[in-house]
Amino acid sequence: MEKIPDPACSTPDIAAAFAKLKLADAGRHAFLCVGPNCCATVDGLATWEVLKARLGELGVPALRTKAACLRICTGGPWLVVYPDGIWYGGVTPERCERIVREHLAEGRPVAEWVAMEHPLG
Repeated sequence: MEKIPDPACSTPDIAAAFAKLKLADAGRHAFLCVGPNCCATVDGLATWEVLKARLGELGVPALRTKAACLRICTGGPWLVVYPDGIWYGGVTPERCERIVREHLAEGRPVAEWVAMEHPLG
């Protein structure tokens, strides 16, 4: 869905930020809760570093967002992948590696780790 941009959001800096995101190329968006409620922040940030590095190394056209709360305040780190609506709990760096390879790069959710599926739209 393409919308007419809000003139207040049409600055060169904002245009450059969207270009850097490669928004038009993204097929999925991964949101990772890094704690502190669902897990120790140090554990969440370790998983974040793997997510960030592996997406870049593999050239996966996916967006990534670090969050402080996805409102499941136990069993984290939590990772939700949209538009698929796949929720993964307990995402260690090792699990993240496999999720990036199989789900984000190849489009196959890691079935044994799916805690909930709720696609939007």
